[in-house]
Amino acid sequence: MPQVNAKILPNTAALPMRALLAGARRKQSQLIDLTRSLVLAESPSDDKAAVDACADLAAAHATSLGGRVKRHRQRAHGDILELRFGPRKPANRILLLGHLDTVWPLGTLKTMPCRVADDPAGNTRLWGPGTLDMKVGVAMAFTAIEMLSEASLLTAKDAPEIILLLNSEEEIGSPVSRPITEKLAQECSAVYVLEPAQGLAYKTARKGTGNWRLTVHGLASHAGVDFTRGRSAILELGRQIEKISAWTDLDKGITLNVGEIGGGTKSNVVPAEAWAEIDLRTVRRADGPRFEKRFAALKPTPKSGCTLSLEGGINRPPMERTRGTVKLMRKAQALAAQLDWNLTEASTGGASDGNFTSALGIPTLDGMGAVGEGAHATHESILIEHLAPRTALLAVMLTS
Repeated sequence: MPQVNAKILPNTAALPMRALLAGARRKQSQLIDLTRSLVLAESPSDDKAAVDACADLAAAHATSLGGRVKRHRQRAHGDILELRFGPRKPANRILLLGHLDTVWPLGTLKTMPCRVADDPAGNTRLWGPGTLDMKVGVAMAFTAIEMLSEASLLTAKDAPEIILLLNSEEEIGSPVSRPITEKLAQECSAVYVLEPAQGLAYKTARKGTGNWRLTVHGLASHAGVDFTRGRSAILELGRQIEKISAWTDLDKGITLNVGEIGGGTKSNVVPAEAWAEIDLRTVRRADGPRFEKRFAALKPTPKSGCTLSLEGGINRPPMERTRGTVKLMRKAQALAAQLDWNLTEASTGGASDGNFTSALGIPTLDGMGAVGEGAHATHESILIEHLAPRTALLAVMLTS
């Protein structure tokens, strides 16, 4: 890669974007190979040994790049990796936020092999479970850091320290990594999230999420012999579902989805128990506490003879489009324009660990990973043509 004068480090506008792009293109095959290695290390969230094996690969690669590795060991979940690059006592720090776990069970590679092949439209893709969400994002981060290191940009006087945090259970709500994420974010001036792009866009806003399990307890009886004695939990659950679904307010970006239900034992038995899993999405932070109160205030229909029990709550606050995030976005757009790339921004109903850091007031830019499609689906893949430009932009964003 062409050498870059470290004296121009603080002025990102002066960094040679086209030279960085050329360097990223030269490293593209290496980036794909690293992604493939991470994908082949299948790492479902609920398999600690598998996630830890993938973390071993990431930790070894970080060490090869001169990174300082701290492993936050966990009992029930995979270990969390905190990888630091650059000066130990910098004036500034930037957090790169990613995760190593996927939604795919062990053995998925047998039916979804990791391979490079063209799609029906002739676009070359890397296919496989966890490619897009989000092992390629991790590989992009390592490649960007390697490019900066080779150009001596991590040893410059004013270089920031880069913290690459790789969580192990993001796909199941980040139950143990959240406090680590929040603590490290508070050391940093900006957070860059390695989740996939929204189309081609970076993400400047995400909805918040909540999850509840509502269980209705009724009274079983014989549906033919003693029907009136029974108290149908399924019937009462239906009433509760109607009530909860009516809270949806599309104009305010609020949705409630009953995604799973169950209950009963036999068709000739009045059901004694029924349950539902409910998903909440909100746009504003204030909506979370309000809905927690609404769920807590749920009561059974009068004269139903049933009782209710409830588990769950708000999982992630919304990532709101703050002034700090907009400032980061504007800088990214100006740099992308040097590559004749019209970088746009988007919001999404999905959540990430960036929701946590944004809620703390730390400027957070999301969707800085790969371009592709099929996250959590059998056609999961990334478009290879976008890897180099997005890696080059990530690299230059890390230098301020």
